[in-house]
Amino acid sequence: MDYAEFLERKRQLGSQDGFDPVFMPDFLFDFQKSLTDWAIRKGRAAIFADCGMGKTPMQLVWAENVVRKTKHNVLILTPLAVSAQTIREGEKFGIKVSREMPEKDGCGIVIANYERLHYFTPEYFSGVVCDESSILKSFDGVTKAAVTVFMKKIPYRLLCTATAAPNDYIELGTSSEALGGLGYIDMLNRFFKNDLHNSATGRYHGEVIKWRLKGHAEIPFWRWVSSWARALRRPSDLGFNDDGFILPPLIEEEHIIEVRTNPEGMLFNLPAIGLKEQREEKSRTVTERCEKAAELIGKNGRQSLVWCHLNREADLLEKIIPNGKQISGGDTDDVKEELFTAFASGQLPVLITKPKIGAWGLNLQKCSHITFFPSHSYEQYYQGIRRCWRFGQKNPVKVDIIGTRGDQEVIKNLRRKAEGADRMFSSLVAEMNNAVNVEAGVAFNQKEVVPLWL
Repeated sequence: MDYAEFLERKRQLGSQDGFDPVFMPDFLFDFQKSLTDWAIRKGRAAIFADCGMGKTPMQLVWAENVVRKTKHNVLILTPLAVSAQTIREGEKFGIKVSREMPEKDGCGIVIANYERLHYFTPEYFSGVVCDESSILKSFDGVTKAAVTVFMKKIPYRLLCTATAAPNDYIELGTSSEALGGLGYIDMLNRFFKNDLHNSATGRYHGEVIKWRLKGHAEIPFWRWVSSWARALRRPSDLGFNDDGFILPPLIEEEHIIEVRTNPEGMLFNLPAIGLKEQREEKSRTVTERCEKAAELIGKNGRQSLVWCHLNREADLLEKIIPNGKQISGGDTDDVKEELFTAFASGQLPVLITKPKIGAWGLNLQKCSHITFFPSHSYEQYYQGIRRCWRFGQKNPVKVDIIGTRGDQEVIKNLRRKAEGADRMFSSLVAEMNNAVNVEAGVAFNQKEVVPLWL
């Protein structure tokens, strides 16, 4: 290769490993066609599109293209209960999606929950889609590693999520690694630096390492991200019209309940400070918080989605809320799917569950009232709200946040994370759009000079 080609390859930009689309249906919006066309041509790509932007039809069309091109199977991995929703979407759009175990030389789209990945063999597939790929951070290291290893030898790969890196964009490295690009550690060493120690462990002498972009690496970093990913929160982020994709109002209201019992050994009830005290206060105020949630749901009179975090909370809420049904971790997949489907269709008035069970991927826009007990996880809060507050929602969405005085610091922390994540995603969209238009750089067309001594 010549020197210019050598420099181009050193930039680690995502390569074109795909093919020209063989199937592009009319049911996709113009911006969805643009994204899907780009992802098919890339072959290994990520789509970071906000909730309700149509990631399901886009990934179905992407998978159908791979099936038709390779005459082989494609596997779609989804969070729990989202597989049934995806199958229904496929039926609506005329794309067959099956839960049956594939044959090695089969030709079709197969869908499964992430938890069932160990039943499948990579050699049976030529393509894989990770729906709501950010959920991988919620799994233990073994499961996350298993997904990355499973995808390693599959030629065509697609990641889809609304929250690519909710708190810190260095998390983008895990997505790149899953796509077979620059690894997480290599990304840190190439584009980032820290002021404590040149270590990728995340800590140095007990202190958390804060990574930041190198001064000269900002444009190369965003050019690198834009070479394998596209991000948008609305069609206009890609230059298309926003008609039909304007969200109704979101109304968030905080409710601070009075604690009826004092901490053990204390004469007064002081607000909780620190994680240990906050956990103790949450455990001590289960009854008060659940009663407030039941009161708000009774006053609201509409279909309600109730998020909680503790088993005791879920059990009590189911007991005191009329017509409320709980989805717990101990329920079978069939039971969970049945209840999620009933709630999504409007047949179930009140659904009670935990964010880690049902906050990812589901379309629940028939519901416009949510109650939430605050936690430090911004992603759980964002995803929990966006199940209902998404494109396709016709009514204003009311979110009642129920906490104690000790939770006020938790709520403030949650607000800070939300503001930071919003700024980061906006910057991600803007910088990626700018980076796409950056020129490749100076053309090295001057012949190198060989030293005389050689």
